[in-house]
Amino acid sequence: MLVYFLIIIPVLLSAFFFFSYWQERKYRRKPFYRLSDVGWQRHAPPPEAELVHSVALLGDVGAIATDGADPVMKLAQVWQQEAGEKGTLVFLGDNLYPIGLPEVGNRHRDMAEARLNTLIQSIKSYPGQGIFLGGNHDWLKGREGGYEQLLRQEAYVQEHLQQPNSYLPPQGCPGPSCLQLAEGLLLVVINTQWFVQRGLKPLGGKYGCPYTDIEEFFVNLNKLLKRNSHQRILIAAHHPLYSNAMHGGKFTIKQHIFPLTALHKRFLIPLPIFGSLYPFYRKMFGAYEDMSHRKYKKMRKRLLRIFHRYNNLVFVGGHDHNLQHFEVQGNHYIVSGSGSKLAFVKKGGRATFALEERGFFVLNYYSNGQVWLECRTVSAASEQGQLVFRKLV
Repeated sequence: MLVYFLIIIPVLLSAFFFFSYWQERKYRRKPFYRLSDVGWQRHAPPPEAELVHSVALLGDVGAIATDGADPVMKLAQVWQQEAGEKGTLVFLGDNLYPIGLPEVGNRHRDMAEARLNTLIQSIKSYPGQGIFLGGNHDWLKGREGGYEQLLRQEAYVQEHLQQPNSYLPPQGCPGPSCLQLAEGLLLVVINTQWFVQRGLKPLGGKYGCPYTDIEEFFVNLNKLLKRNSHQRILIAAHHPLYSNAMHGGKFTIKQHIFPLTALHKRFLIPLPIFGSLYPFYRKMFGAYEDMSHRKYKKMRKRLLRIFHRYNNLVFVGGHDHNLQHFEVQGNHYIVSGSGSKLAFVKKGGRATFALEERGFFVLNYYSNGQVWLECRTVSAASEQGQLVFRKLV
């Protein structure tokens, strides 16, 4: 009898996992909408409203094609033609995979430079402005030498772009850096990598940062938001504060069955029971880049404690390679991280919208004071892309 159970139970569990995996593959690329947002196509800005400013939010573009054929960059060009000089293009970090911009002579240098030149050229040929943020890969994933890696990328962008405020916050400081995009619309940039960084974290006048105690960051951030409570505020960072994807502790059935794919996508060795140990660890304890890690958790808690005092905020990050929207306590939280890679995102939960597709979010500010959020994805049928979600925020 014992032998029977030892055989039949693993077989049944394996069958359950494989059936769930098949169901997951069938529906994972379809967009999820909260029930109240299912009819989003019926809502649009009033025709008489004039566009004051538009912000395109591209995250995790570090693996784009450099031959001019990249579909997301083509989609960004379409947006640039629409917005003209009334636009701001924001790269939300992880601008270069796998290790940011290394020194000359490193085997990754030529490809990194080619990709960075592609991003820079997309701004130089555009009458609007462009802004870069640093992500965990740009900081060498927090390892020793990450600060120098970040400074190297910042200096390269500033040298070749020759535009003010092209890399924010400057010098790898925590921020917050602010930029008035239009009357009534303020951009605030936070360096979230600083809070989860393992290596050197710049602070104080020695590194060009305005304060020596990180508590002053939170005080200044709260003062900034309070002082500008009369206008709409867009907060840009690399790490999201809400996510239904891997960094938020959500994993696919495939990751439970084939855990070795975390090392390489071709390591398809089925371990349907023992394989759950890795996702469990990431969900409960987390790597440095996960919400469950103590440093990330502490940062997130402090930021949300401040943000929940206001109701005029839109917070956008990348990091997870998908497209997500959350509405929490009157504020809006976005994940726009599918600029060059895709990863699983779980449907439902606290999300109002979720999609595993390449693309980006756009925030449009109008003369009547309304702010509309759009999600645009690449389309095989048209270079104009596809509008898959729109919402008044």
